[in-house]
Amino acid sequence: MPQFSTKRRVRHAATEMFDLVADVERYPEFVPLCRALKVRQRKTQPEGTAVLVVNMTAAYKLISETFTSRVTLDRANLQILVEYLDGPFSRLENRWTFRAAGEHACDVEFFISYEFRSRMLAVLMGSMFDLAFRRFAAAFEARADVVYSG
Repeated sequence: MPQFSTKRRVRHAATEMFDLVADVERYPEFVPLCRALKVRQRKTQPEGTAVLVVNMTAAYKLISETFTSRVTLDRANLQILVEYLDGPFSRLENRWTFRAAGEHACDVEFFISYEFRSRMLAVLMGSMFDLAFRRFAAAFEARADVVYSG
């Protein structure tokens, strides 16, 4: 199963980076391959953790696929977990962890593991998804520079 993980030190606070990644509605503006994202459901748990159910449409050239995920926004622990619910994958798991590294810096850890349900879709989209996932962390860092600088 394809997977990718990275750890990057960024020049923004851990809470700022958490907020940026948690703002899923903005993903179509800057996330590679993300053409649309709709929050279908949002619930706040008693401990303050928010759980979203989202539909995300990923597109490349003439291929477009929509999938549904549960996104757990654990602000107290500065972690975000994405769990696959429905769509073209047989499995998809994505985790973000944000650790303070000073007042205006943090380490951002990103992990994703996925497998397409269709062998044909895996052949058509696999290398593009792999490349896009490798660019995710950089895309969020670039977005943070725009949002939090100045």
